Amino acid sequence: MVLNNPYQTYQKQAVTTSKPEDLTLMLYQGLVKFIRLSKKSLENKNMEESHGYNLRAQDILSELMITLKKGYTVSDPLLTMYDYMKSRLIEANLNKNSAILEEVEGFALELSETWSTAMKQIKTKS
Repeated sequence: MVLNNPYQTYQKQAVTTSKPEDLTLMLYQGLVKFIRLSKKSLENKNMEESHGYNLRAQDILSELMITLKKGYTVSDPLLTMYDYMKSRLIEANLNKNSAILEEVEGFALELSETWSTAMKQIKTKS
C-alpha cells in the first residue's frame, strides 16, 4: 500500500482548485524558488542538483509561454520576456554561471511582485 505524502496531496489540491490568476502567481513563485535553488546548488558546487533546478525553472517558463493568452497588449512583450529568460537559463546551465541566474531571478521576482500587486488591486475593486 502506498501512502500519499500529505504535503504533496495539499499541493495537488491547491493546484486543481485554484483560479487561473492564482496559478499564474504560483508559477511565478515557483520560478523564483527554482532559480534560487539552482543558484545555491551552483554555489555549493553541486552541478547535478543545480542542473535539475534549472530545468524545473525552464519548464515553468515553458508553461507560462504555452498558457499565455494572445490578443492582449501585454501578451507579445511577455512572450518575448519569457523566451529571453528561458534562453538565459539555458545559457546559465551550460556555462554554470550564477550571474545569469541572478539576472533571471531579478526578472522573475519583478513579474511575481507585479502580478501579486495586480491581483490585490483587482480584489479590492470588486
